[in-house]
Amino acid sequence: MMPTPVILLKEGTDSSQGIPQLVSNISACQVIAEAVRTTLGPRGMDKLIVDGRGKATISNDGATILKLLDVVHPAAKTLVDIAKSQDAEDSQLVAGVAFKKTFSYAGFEMQPKKYHNPKIALLNVELELKAEKDNAEIRVHTVEDYQAIVDAEWNILYDKLEKIHHSGAKVVLSKLPIGDVATQYFADRDMFCAGRVPEEDLKRTMMACGGSIQTSVNALSADVLGRCQVFEETQIGGERYNFFTGCPKAKTCTFILRGGAEQFMEETERSLHDAIMIVRRAIKNDSVVAGGGAIEMELSKYLRDYSRTIPGKQQLLIGAYAKALEIIPRQLCDNAGFDATNILNKLRARHAQGGTWYGVDINNEDIADNFEAFVWEPAMVRINALTAASEAACLIVSVDETIKNPRSTVDAPTAAGRGRGRGRPH
Repeated sequence: MMPTPVILLKEGTDSSQGIPQLVSNISACQVIAEAVRTTLGPRGMDKLIVDGRGKATISNDGATILKLLDVVHPAAKTLVDIAKSQDAEDSQLVAGVAFKKTFSYAGFEMQPKKYHNPKIALLNVELELKAEKDNAEIRVHTVEDYQAIVDAEWNILYDKLEKIHHSGAKVVLSKLPIGDVATQYFADRDMFCAGRVPEEDLKRTMMACGGSIQTSVNALSADVLGRCQVFEETQIGGERYNFFTGCPKAKTCTFILRGGAEQFMEETERSLHDAIMIVRRAIKNDSVVAGGGAIEMELSKYLRDYSRTIPGKQQLLIGAYAKALEIIPRQLCDNAGFDATNILNKLRARHAQGGTWYGVDINNEDIADNFEAFVWEPAMVRINALTAASEAACLIVSVDETIKNPRSTVDAPTAAGRGRGRGRPH
C-alpha cells in the first residue's frame, strides 16, 4: 500500500535544493562581486544606474551601487544587505553653520542681511494669523463683538512679537511659519526672521550657537538665546544661504556643494562622507594599516604559511582564504591597466622577505612601502570587512535549499479572452 503523501508547501511553491542550489547561490554572489569589481581603487571606473523612475545615478562607491541595484536572488540579496551594513563647481567650506534660505513673505527685502555678534532666537512657535477652520462657528450679535474677536487675535500675535523684540534677539528662526505681519514687524525693527526652517538645520544651529529651541515666547532670557560672531545671508549662484560663523559652542563646518549636474554633486557628497567617516574611525581607533593591497598580501602570506602546518581538509580551506585575499591587489592592478601577474609576483617575493607594508604603487606601476607613502586605512575597517565577508561566505555556503512562495492570485492578471460584452468564448 502506497503511503499517503504529506503536502507541506502551497501549490506552485518553487523549491530548489542540494548541490545545484549551492552552485546557484555562489554564482549569484559572484555576479554581485563582478558588478563592483571595476570600481576599486583610484583608477576604478564609474557605474551609471538608472532606476525604474528614470533617475540616473553615476557613482563608483560600492555601497551606493549595491543599494541601487534591484536584486531579486535571495542569496545575492543577502550579500547586498550585509554590504550595506558596512556603510563640484564653486563649492565652499563654511567655518560654521549654513543652510538654504527658507520661504519668506513680503517685507523680507527690508530686513538687514548681516549682523555682528547677534543674539539668535530659536523657536518652535507659529507667528502668523491662523485661518478659520471650515467647521468653526462663532455667533455674535453686534459689530463690537466681532471686532473684539478680531482684536484679540491680533493682540495675541503682537504680544508674541513684542516679547521676541524685547528679548534682544536680532535673528529669529522658527520651525513653524512666520507670516507677512510678523515679517514686516521684524523689518521695521531691524530684525531678521526665517520661518519653516527644517528641524535638522535648527538643531545644527542650536548645537553650534548655543541656546535652546523654545516652544513659547514667555521665557526668552539670555541663556536660551544663541550667539555667533557674524550672521549673513549671501547669494551663491541662483540660491541664497544663511551663514552663522564664529559659533562659540562647537567647531562646526558646513560644505556647500555646487556643480553642473546633480549626479556629480551626489557623488561628491558620497566621497566626502566616506572621507569623513574614515577620519572619524581613525580618530576613534588610532590603529592603522597600509592600504593598496598591502595588508591583504601580508595576511595571505601568513595564512598560506599557516595552512601548511595543518593536516587534513582544513589546509585547503585556509589556503583558499589566503588566495581570495589576493583578489584586492589583483583588481587594483587590473583597474589601473597594470600586469597583475607581474605585480603580484613582486609582492609575494617582497612579503616573503619581510616587507610587511608593501602594496601596489598606482602612480609608478610598481610596488612600494605604502605605509611610508601614507596610504593608510583604519585597522577597524579591515577587521569589519574581513569579518563581514567571512560571515557572508559561511551564510551562503550553509544554504542548500531555497523556497519561494507563489504570488497571490489576487494580484494575478485577468485571463485573456474574457472580453466584456462579447459572450462566452468557444
